[in-house]
Amino acid sequence: IGRLVIGQNGILSTPAVSCIIRKIKAAGGIILTASHCPGGPGGEFGVKFEVANGGPAPDMVSDKIYQISKTLEEYAICPDLRVDLSRLGRQEFDLENKFKPFRVEIVDSVDIYLNLLRSIFNFNAIRNLLTGPNQIKIRIDAMNGVMGPYVRRILCDELGAPANSAINCIPLEDFGGQPPDPNLTYATALLEAMKGGEYGFGAAFDADGDRYMILGQNGFFVNASDSLAIIAANLSCIPYFCQRGVRGFGRSMPTSTALDKVAKVMKVPVYETPAGWRYFSSLMDSGRCSLCGEESFGTGSDHLREKDGLWAVLVWLSILAARKQSVEEIVRDHWTKFGRHYYCRFDYEALEPRTAYFIMRDLEALITDKSFRHQQFAVGSNIYSVERTDSFEYIDPVDGTVTKRQGLRIIFSDASRLIFRMSASSHVRATLRIYAESYEKDPSQHNKEPQAVLSPLIAIALKISQIHERTGRKGPTVIT
Repeated sequence: IGRLVIGQNGILSTPAVSCIIRKIKAAGGIILTASHCPGGPGGEFGVKFEVANGGPAPDMVSDKIYQISKTLEEYAICPDLRVDLSRLGRQEFDLENKFKPFRVEIVDSVDIYLNLLRSIFNFNAIRNLLTGPNQIKIRIDAMNGVMGPYVRRILCDELGAPANSAINCIPLEDFGGQPPDPNLTYATALLEAMKGGEYGFGAAFDADGDRYMILGQNGFFVNASDSLAIIAANLSCIPYFCQRGVRGFGRSMPTSTALDKVAKVMKVPVYETPAGWRYFSSLMDSGRCSLCGEESFGTGSDHLREKDGLWAVLVWLSILAARKQSVEEIVRDHWTKFGRHYYCRFDYEALEPRTAYFIMRDLEALITDKSFRHQQFAVGSNIYSVERTDSFEYIDPVDGTVTKRQGLRIIFSDASRLIFRMSASSHVRATLRIYAESYEKDPSQHNKEPQAVLSPLIAIALKISQIHERTGRKGPTVIT
């Protein structure tokens, strides 16, 4: 490695890393991140490697790195490496026993990424929304992750939002003692502020800026699957897509099928992938996919090869500016047109890995047995008939690689779904996730609480998995 590019003060968001890799044509990038997990001593610490397209390393690259690591015989070090991360500019150092110098370049954390956003959005329209005669007040929570400099520079300085619109914008090693996870469980400061009715739009970001959450006035919550579908249905509000067109959509398998309804109307294909952004990268590189998203609050487009929280927030602000409606009105109009997909995810965290493994193994044997198919479950006045089940596998349409055992699916005759999946993002302990989805076309039935609608499905999930009996738990750790 002859050149290392680092963000000022050691801070870059994950989307900014992807942006810089693509801009300077780097060989790759390394991100040290806790993502949306607890940070600080004893907290999460992840290492992500991005390849030359700016996306997460595919499995074959990670495997190759591991194999090479077992055969290394030497490496050169830079004994006099002393770098002031706060000072912009280039410095050169001599490598031990090498003739080539080692260059370290400290760059502005925001500049290159901001210039890309300027080419995607109509900043004047967003600025008028935030500062014009009919301006809305916004509340943005950076959750003490890396997003503070981006929020202040882009939303406040560039687009005119008042400085007090942004909270928790000082990056802290332990994120202030709270997991920087943008959901209703952890973004409580934002939720309370939005419930007061003063603000018309709210958003929160995770620690490295690739996940986001949207709230409307009075704390109206937009789940990630609905957000993805609404963005897809309103891409005409974004100059980038007006110029380039829309080629296809991608969603992870556990994400609700709300996106599929939009794709059908727009007559574009939908690619259903395993969880993990690396599966979207190849679709975008091949020109198949313009917009992708996951139920874990990650959304992005082919402007980069990573999910991008601030991009998603700017899309929402662009939609608000174009449609001149509130967040809630936009969501309810979408439900009226496409139907509502009631959706919840239930996380059982910090399980003993062996217990979680056997729960999934036994559940797979149960649901893939022929006797389970076409079985009926009666819960109260609801009757659910199993239409099909499987252990999800994905065949990449670009290179034909097959990825197996990516979650267990039960699909009922009314299009309701139950999904069980082990999370790949957990560390020492295991996380087992249950996803429930139910579709409702009738607008008169769109005002119910998701958990109330989904309770019969959850009862089925708990009955067949026996997760409470086998773990000693009384309920999930987190509900989103």
